Amino acid sequence: MEAKADPDSFRAFRRTNRGSRLCFSKGEFPASSNMVQIRELRIVMPISLEEYEIAMMYTIMKMKQQNTTSGQGVQTLRSIAFENEELGKGQHQTKIYHFESVIPPWLKTFTPAEVLTLEEESWNAYPKSKTVIKCPYLKQCCLTIETMNKADNGCSENVHGLSKELVAKRKVEIIDIASVSRDYWSKVAGTSKLDLSEFKSHKSGRGPLLRGWQASCQPVMTTYKLLTMDAPIWGLGFCMEEAIIASQKAVLLEFHKLCFAWIDEWFGMTLEQITEMEKQNELLLKKNSSIPQNFLKLEPARSCFSNSVLSKGLIIVDPFRISECCTTNDIDNDEDYEHNNVNH
Repeated sequence: MEAKADPDSFRAFRRTNRGSRLCFSKGEFPASSNMVQIRELRIVMPISLEEYEIAMMYTIMKMKQQNTTSGQGVQTLRSIAFENEELGKGQHQTKIYHFESVIPPWLKTFTPAEVLTLEEESWNAYPKSKTVIKCPYLKQCCLTIETMNKADNGCSENVHGLSKELVAKRKVEIIDIASVSRDYWSKVAGTSKLDLSEFKSHKSGRGPLLRGWQASCQPVMTTYKLLTMDAPIWGLGFCMEEAIIASQKAVLLEFHKLCFAWIDEWFGMTLEQITEMEKQNELLLKKNSSIPQNFLKLEPARSCFSNSVLSKGLIIVDPFRISECCTTNDIDNDEDYEHNNVNH
């Protein structure tokens, strides 16, 4: 049964807390009957399905090198093997992400500690994965990301096996890694300035990615990401859902641009080689970080998100400004940020 808002109790709450900016305690936001947002993002890549696993691991590893600081880290609570009918065999991980360093110092003085952490539970079984992300401060909110990687050019209509009812509710968006975007979240997430329409790989000979490249590219594969966002918060739910989905689109665009842009660095590597490189990188990160060792327990980067990716994509925002952020298109006039996603 869907939770329904109680207008009378909410008006009483507003009268009691008039003049207070952040007036809800942990987990006490009034419930909303807003519908759950279902978004399928299709990202076509000019690489093979086997290459994508290596490219993803390498990109996550390099982003960790560039973004891990002493003020943020990932605490792995559990990492065990699993097997089920839905995904097959893989690794089940439970993590907590800490984001103290990604918000301004002045904001920390009145931001509850729970807002600066995210809880992630993931089941990784390449080419499939499932990730559930929650914030302890907003107990009702939940983002589920189900990933299916397939050797096609984004033409598969129901790779996640959704029912007719869910297919009718789903909105499909194709993210072109050679496209440009000009929205608020692309700049906040630090979307790469790289123009892949002018990039050519020396080792593989692939590129540049010109208009319509997905139709004739070989090899080619697509990562299908089904985002289910539920934020049943009275008056804020829909805008919060849209904002978080928009932030995910921005970080996925950047991540996959870099996957291809760094192809000459990982092209030709084997899975064994990238796994060993990753182990050495994690040892170096632990050595150079001031985060306690039991706090920075980094696992192999086969998860669909990493510490650095999450810290860019799931941006900590003031819930009372989300409606402003998710509708804002007036960012700087810097032409470097003129990206336009392809939406269908």
